[in-house]
Amino acid sequence: MNLENIAYENFSTNVFSDLNKNWMLLTVGDKKKFNTMTVSWGMFGTFWHKPMVMIGVRPQRYTYDFIENNDTFTLSGFPEGFKEQLTFCGRNSGREVDKIAETNLTPIIADEVDCVTFKEAELIIECRIVYCESLKGKNFKNKRIKPDLYPNRDFHKLYYAEVVNISGVDKYLNTKDQD
Repeated sequence: MNLENIAYENFSTNVFSDLNKNWMLLTVGDKKKFNTMTVSWGMFGTFWHKPMVMIGVRPQRYTYDFIENNDTFTLSGFPEGFKEQLTFCGRNSGREVDKIAETNLTPIIADEVDCVTFKEAELIIECRIVYCESLKGKNFKNKRIKPDLYPNRDFHKLYYAEVVNISGVDKYLNTKDQD
C-alpha cells in the first residue's frame, strides 16, 4: 500500500468511527519482540502544545509489559476486509498464540520510531509516550462506569503519547484548509 506522510495539521479522520467501529492495532516493541492488540478506545487531540493520542491498556494484557518497557508504539488502521484479523488480535493473547502467523499480517518497522507496524495498514500513527497514569476507582464521577466496565477493578493505565509521524492513504489527508 502506498502511504504518504501527513502533517498532523492536515490529518483528517473520524476518530469516533476509526476507533470505536473500525478499530486499530496498538503495537509495542521492536522487530525482535513485539506484541499487538486491538484497540477501540482512545483519544486524539492536542495537549501540551503537541499532537497527542491517549490509549489505555489493562494490567493483565500481554501488551502491558511491552508498553511499560518501551517508550514508543504505533497505531495501525486497516482498510475494509481486515475485521477478522483485528477480532483475532483482540480476542487472543500474544502469550498464548502467534498473532502474526495466525493473521498473516506483515510486520514492518515504522519510519520514525523503533516499533513495528504492518504493511497492510492504510494508516500508521507513530507515537512517543510522554506521560502515563493508572485510573483510580475513587475518581470516577459517573458511578455507572466503574461497576459496568471494571467489576474486577482492573483499571486501565492511560498512556499519553506525542504523535511523531502519520502516514496514510489519501482519505486521511485534509486538503480543504491547505493553500
